Amino acid sequence: MDIQQDDLSSAEVRLLIAEHLSGMHSNSPPGCVHALAIESLRSPQVTFWVARTDGVPCGCGALKALDFRTGEVKSMRTRAEFLRRGVGQAVLDEIIRAARQRGYARLLLETGTGAAFEPAHMLYRRNGFVQCDSFGEYAATGFNMFMAKALA
Repeated sequence: MDIQQDDLSSAEVRLLIAEHLSGMHSNSPPGCVHALAIESLRSPQVTFWVARTDGVPCGCGALKALDFRTGEVKSMRTRAEFLRRGVGQAVLDEIIRAARQRGYARLLLETGTGAAFEPAHMLYRRNGFVQCDSFGEYAATGFNMFMAKALA
């Protein structure tokens, strides 16, 4: 597996993002999806990575700078045919490595709740994320969960 930063210009990566957004909308109540569209993923505050196996995009993830000491995990996705092959862990490892390299003290994330999100919750907990209060402009609802990981 190869993980590289990506500019979201290729059709195959745009399709991966479309799959991610579709999955978020199909597993979330209306108005509760906070996944970033391609335009937002191209923001200077966001670094986006694509994992590839034999050149085929199999997953992605992003790191959004919230301030000089805090980053947010965004757009974590593993394509269905690559589930349980370590794609999510590899992408999260890259995000954590980059956050540490930038000198961030912590990582935050917002995710959904329910069965569709349980594998992500397990991944984050396994990597030291714990539940926390809402942050930024997110409103806590009965559907979302917030997590944090101390890096320093």
